[in-house]
Amino acid sequence: MGATSLRAPRAALLVAASLLVAACVGDTGAADVAVTRFAYVYAPSAHPDEPIQPLPVGYEANADLVRLGDQLFHDKGLSGDGTVACASCHSVPDGGDDGLGRSTGIRGQKGGINAPTVLNSGLNMAQFWNGRAETLEEQAKGPVEHPKEMGGSWDAVVARVAADPGYAGAFDALFPDGVTADNIRAAIATFERTLITPDSPFDRWLRGDDGALSERQLAGYQLFKAAGCVTCHQGRNVGGNMYQVFGVMGDYFEDRGGEEEADLGRVAVTHDEGDRHVFRVPSLRNVALTAPYFHDASASSLEDVVRVMATYQLGRMLDDEETALIVEFLKSLTGTIPATGGGAR
Repeated sequence: MGATSLRAPRAALLVAASLLVAACVGDTGAADVAVTRFAYVYAPSAHPDEPIQPLPVGYEANADLVRLGDQLFHDKGLSGDGTVACASCHSVPDGGDDGLGRSTGIRGQKGGINAPTVLNSGLNMAQFWNGRAETLEEQAKGPVEHPKEMGGSWDAVVARVAADPGYAGAFDALFPDGVTADNIRAAIATFERTLITPDSPFDRWLRGDDGALSERQLAGYQLFKAAGCVTCHQGRNVGGNMYQVFGVMGDYFEDRGGEEEADLGRVAVTHDEGDRHVFRVPSLRNVALTAPYFHDASASSLEDVVRVMATYQLGRMLDDEETALIVEFLKSLTGTIPATGGGAR
């Protein structure tokens, strides 16, 4: 079995991200992907005391499993009428989302919330805005059967994939039990974990390239910390690792004009009123590519984002220059979009 990764220097640290992907090799002699290393590859940080740390420089995984997940991610046949793929709402070349604010699903139906980016999503503590899925495998369950998204069923997906000789052969080579819903989701999730963007100017600076950031970007980062933005947007993914209420210092939803279903946040998962308007903090990685912003797609520019966050989360008023500096820093979080097969078979 091959392995694929964006490889780090030999001095890089290999940190295992253990995944139970398959059982032991069966009598059929099918390859056991569970014995392959599935690990993020980390390079040392030159600024280990900073609240933000570099992204992994790669993800080691079985190359055939990644390729299979790529194909499935781009396959519209996973939807009820063959018109919608995972990639329809999470377009990797376009920043990992669709830029629509409200995604278009099966039969032209509109979703109720802004699609988050799939880039670097394997580093999030949970998936979806309200964190209702703990893993990418669990996240992959929902859209297939959602009536406004892919509008199908897992039984139909398994039957269709198993009837395809190319798919069936690939699954038989990787999994002792061949095509199952769990194995389809494992393949998609493994592919998604490879979608990392580790070469942004800010990551290069974190890894020791002192010339990677402009003076304004570095000043913006210092202000980002001083203003308190880094309280929630920190760690390797500059977010994605905690929950926070939207409107710490003011009632955003009242000022916006009222509450909608998508505004419920974690309360829809926990049924605890204390979780109303609480969301998983979004990652700011590649944020310059993922407009519109917020779960309700109400902000069209990074300047709008900074002003809204300063007002409702921090209780601060930033002037135009301060806003511009933070935006310059946010732009330094843009990395190179990873190449994919685009579903080629």
